[in-house]
Amino acid sequence: MLDELSTDRTGLSVDEAARRLVVDGPNELPQARPSNPVLTFLRQFHDILIYVLLASAVITFLIGDWIDAIVILAVTVINAIVGLIQNGRTQKALDGIRAMLSLTAKTRRAEEWTNINATDLVAGDIVRVEPGDKVPADARILQANLLRIDESALTGESLPADKDAASVDADSGVGDRHDMLFSGTHVTAGDGTAVVTATGLDTEIGRIHSLVNATRNTATPITRQLNSFSKRISVLILVVAAVMLLVGWLLHGSSLGQLVPATIGFAVAAIPEGLPALVTITLALGVRQMASRRAIVRTLSSVETLGSVTTICTDKTGTLTRNEMTVRTAVTPAARYDVEGTGYAPKGAIVNSDGNDSTDRSDLDALVEAFALCNDAHLTSTGEDWQVVGDPTEGALRALAAKAGFDGASYSRHAVLPFSAEAKFMAITSHKAGGDTRILLKGAPRVVLDRCSHELGAGGVKRPIDRPEWERIVNDLSATGLRVLAAARSDTVTDSEQLSADDCESGLVFLGVAGILDPPRAEAVAAIETMHTAGIRVKMITGDHPGTALAIAMEMRIAQEGSRVLTGDVVHRMTDEELAEAAPDVDVYARTSPEHKLRIVTALQSRGQVVAMTGDGVNDAPALRRADIGVAMGIKGTETTKEAADIVLADDNFATIGRAVEEGRRIRDNLQKSILFLLPTTSAQALVLLLAVVIGFTLPLQATQILWVNLITAVTLSLALATEPAEPGIMQRPPTRFSRGILDRSYFARIVWVTALITTATIGVFFYEESIGSSSAEAQTTAVTMLTLAQLAFLFSCRFLRASSLRLATLRGNRAIYVSGGILLLLQFGFVYAPFMHPWFHSAPLGIREWAYTSAIAVLIFVLTEAGKGAERVHMRRSMRRLTQSKVWR
Repeated sequence: MLDELSTDRTGLSVDEAARRLVVDGPNELPQARPSNPVLTFLRQFHDILIYVLLASAVITFLIGDWIDAIVILAVTVINAIVGLIQNGRTQKALDGIRAMLSLTAKTRRAEEWTNINATDLVAGDIVRVEPGDKVPADARILQANLLRIDESALTGESLPADKDAASVDADSGVGDRHDMLFSGTHVTAGDGTAVVTATGLDTEIGRIHSLVNATRNTATPITRQLNSFSKRISVLILVVAAVMLLVGWLLHGSSLGQLVPATIGFAVAAIPEGLPALVTITLALGVRQMASRRAIVRTLSSVETLGSVTTICTDKTGTLTRNEMTVRTAVTPAARYDVEGTGYAPKGAIVNSDGNDSTDRSDLDALVEAFALCNDAHLTSTGEDWQVVGDPTEGALRALAAKAGFDGASYSRHAVLPFSAEAKFMAITSHKAGGDTRILLKGAPRVVLDRCSHELGAGGVKRPIDRPEWERIVNDLSATGLRVLAAARSDTVTDSEQLSADDCESGLVFLGVAGILDPPRAEAVAAIETMHTAGIRVKMITGDHPGTALAIAMEMRIAQEGSRVLTGDVVHRMTDEELAEAAPDVDVYARTSPEHKLRIVTALQSRGQVVAMTGDGVNDAPALRRADIGVAMGIKGTETTKEAADIVLADDNFATIGRAVEEGRRIRDNLQKSILFLLPTTSAQALVLLLAVVIGFTLPLQATQILWVNLITAVTLSLALATEPAEPGIMQRPPTRFSRGILDRSYFARIVWVTALITTATIGVFFYEESIGSSSAEAQTTAVTMLTLAQLAFLFSCRFLRASSLRLATLRGNRAIYVSGGILLLLQFGFVYAPFMHPWFHSAPLGIREWAYTSAIAVLIFVLTEAGKGAERVHMRRSMRRLTQSKVWR
């Protein structure tokens, strides 16, 4: 490696380093050129829905309703401001990565060690790292002394990685390159020297920076569906308006002075200008609700998208698991013990799994003694919260000792042989007051077994070690995802103050093993079951080894025994097409890199999946940006990850994702209810005017009266459904396919049916009033009242999408229904009886008769709507029955 970089262990000369700096550039990540804020702001208006809003504002202004025009324009400006704020998220994510880089570096220049700015490092520099340092560049290790590096931000592994100078295969993943240091990682123990191999964008963290920069957010389902809906309704309104003009002019000979106001009135009635505000308010209420469930939402549209999620890709450590190592099993030569309790809290029983209730536990005491004393960690508590200071694995052994009742006060440690990556064991000499001095050793099972000739049986009796049996036990424990440590001792001590590797080379007594695991969160297991019931696939993508990953996935009920595990190197060799073919059926991925995660998410999306991706390290940022929903951990997540995410979990708990998905489905349901309410009511208003022009009768409604109905329903009824509680069984149904429109096609018949009912009622009462001699103003006022009451009745029907509303539950559970209904009626009373309203809206006072029969017709519309929903349910059951029969026939 030194020859390849044209350097040696004495380092580069000052002149050569300066020359390479000019050629290679500084060791930093480039800062993106800031975009013009004015252009960025104007770009927010480039959206079909905004065009519809602007068109409706122009139309309302042309007919003289400048107040509504200003309100609609205000909605578009607010939307643009929100978009402008969100546009800065990518830059913040990149800045977060840049902030991870080291500021200074210890390097050897002109055969002397010196501190320089990390930006001045070049390939070929010799650097030195010590505990607490940030690694300043990617570097190949030349010499290491008990060197351990926290690479969690790159690999997702919670434990520090042991580093040494031994070479590894060139195609090894980042987590397996123990001969390399990576820029931005942290030195937790030991020291070493290395030669810089890559700087700036050529480093691993630089490649992640490039991935974040190149990765584009995908359009969310609600965005795609609203765009599609807006395009269709815009075209339909233009076509129908043109037909109105032609029919009225050519067929009825009406003048343009008569037709243009009617056509404008039709357009105003048909355009659902309240839709964007309705969607925004519904999503905003969802954001507030999710915050109370410890899910902080960064983008409004992601609230609804959660309701459409079909696949969740999640990390293991700290999300599915507690990120607290725990001893699950202890095996001695005499017995096997199950250890209860989780985390570092010293609470939980140790139970003999063989069913032997013998009070003699000298075998367990000996094992616990070795693990507790040959240990540099200690536990601290704040109330009920226990934390480890030191290595998490040693913390788990400390908790085991506390559960076993071990008291180390009477013991003293003397000589210590520290753990090293090469030796893979730690040893001490320990003296018990009034007792013996012993050598205690703990480490990797194979290493400990190599040094043992005997094992400690029941009653403290030594016997020859049964190595094949212990190898079987270790393999069985490892196969279940446990990290296995072994312990041994020697009663022969020549010098308690001195200890070397030779003193514990052979002749030790084997005490047993402990199986350690980062335990699954109980609530996460239940959440995964809920996800599966809801038709959502959960996939685990981790930096762990395949065996550990599969064992945890089986315990979490993500995978089954024998399930396929794809490793990072296999993913790397796959083409995009091969990965897209395999990804939907694979639920466990191990030893993955940032590129692998990004490709997995992209592959799933190419198969029509709506993907949520969780992450906490900077290595997760590209995949989080690419996913339909990026979910970052709020506690242990990096700032880079949080900036790249759509949702931040305040408690780092997978179960919170489950609650957020449920909330997302509730919000999607409420959006559907609100839109299902909005479309027939606006369609009915438009159809009244359309029929009047096409058939040639007197307009039952004035344009200003339509605006009045739009105004009072927009500020009252349309918003009432946004606060509806979740319907029963919301997490027992499959996700809504994003390929469907914002409303299912099955609702089309209901929209037509309700539109026809309200239109017929409105026109009918208008002609009825004219036929009995009422004035034009009284007839139109009655028609407006009919339209308003019919919409109020339809609102109650919309409380349940599919289920019948002919039940008492329709009358309770949502106070907003009654508040909005009461406000609507007060405003309508003002429209009818306030004298100053009459010249503005051509209205007139009504009597009890008009209110009574229009109310009765409104109730009839509610009943007939429910009859239509009943027919829909019958049709759906028959369709499902035919589908089932056809599958059986095949």
